Amino acid sequence: MNRDHDRPKPTERVLRAFGADGLPAPLTGGRGLAWRAGSLVVKPADTTEESLAWQAETLGRVNGGQLRVAMPRRSARGTFVFDGWMASSFCAGTHERRRWLDVIAVADRLHAALSGVGRPAFLLGRDDSWANADRVAWGEFSMAPYLKVPHVARLAARLAPVDDPPQLIHGDLTGNVLFADPLPPAVIDFATYWRPAPYARAIVVADALAWEGATPDDLAAATSGEGFGQFLARALLFRIIADRLAGAAPTRIPAYASGVDLAVRLIGE
Repeated sequence: MNRDHDRPKPTERVLRAFGADGLPAPLTGGRGLAWRAGSLVVKPADTTEESLAWQAETLGRVNGGQLRVAMPRRSARGTFVFDGWMASSFCAGTHERRRWLDVIAVADRLHAALSGVGRPAFLLGRDDSWANADRVAWGEFSMAPYLKVPHVARLAARLAPVDDPPQLIHGDLTGNVLFADPLPPAVIDFATYWRPAPYARAIVVADALAWEGATPDDLAAATSGEGFGQFLARALLFRIIADRLAGAAPTRIPAYASGVDLAVRLIGE
């Protein structure tokens, strides 16, 4: 079924405001809401003006060289959100399944570059399914309401403290690293969290196992580090609980089974 007719389309007013230099064409991937307009990508705003201003200031330090980053663009008014829309620079490339280890290498490179950045104030005010699921996974919100959700009690029983320091991370890299060899990889749709860097790697592993046909053997090089099971357990809790909070279909739950088995094996019964 063609759903392009169902997605909101940017108006001429929005396109002019962001300086679009091409006609809008729908893009695949993500939530299916983005449009390419020449050198821009425009989509309904899913974050705040404060967050986008922070991204524009902070991500510029890692854009170029070994990584390309989709940078937020200002409107003619000087704002990052205009009539409910936001824009970013278009980065050539595609999401390529089976390049999970390459995505993880990008994560390591990105987070090393961001390791000295302070915690942005807007994170404290986030109140959405993903932010709240992350807080549950890290013990900041109670796990009790979710213990009857499949896999949650099994994972929660094996959680232990981790010593790795928190830092700024992109918490949704699996589908948001684009490849266009020989160009450097591109990072889009920055999902901001304040967690240890291995957690971002673990989210990629959890996603690859659940949704992209990966096996534990495919990801052995990424999961062999000491203590990785604790991060994988939290990544799986994050994804499972976010699905629950967002009202995702229960049929998604079985997809997490292989990741849960791996996390339990890594932690040890």
